[in-house]
Amino acid sequence: MYPDNYKYTDDHEWILVQGDTGRIGITDYAQKQLGDIVFLDLPEVGKKVAKGEVLGSIESVKAVSEVFSPVSGEVTEINQDLAGHPESVNKDPHGSWMVVVRLSNPAELSSLLDAAKYSELAK
Repeated sequence: MYPDNYKYTDDHEWILVQGDTGRIGITDYAQKQLGDIVFLDLPEVGKKVAKGEVLGSIESVKAVSEVFSPVSGEVTEINQDLAGHPESVNKDPHGSWMVVVRLSNPAELSSLLDAAKYSELAK
């Protein structure tokens, strides 16, 4: 259920690292807990974030939830397609990335969960 090549946080975000950047989104577990997603508030390109810092927020019919950065770095890209279609996160949470961050400290990845450990957490 959870892609093996992704890393996960215990706050239910995922990151897919390619080179010195990582695409970040929320997990299937998170989208199920939120329900129908109706709005995303994402950071601007160029914003510097620290690991664990709020990246943005997700609004659903049930609640507003914060999205935390799994790594430190600089936002280099925003998924503009999600702005007009936030419900895409419900349909394909592991394919619907929200932001791309250029990692400033790749060693932080070692503290994230692999798919097996995250699956245990998300039970």
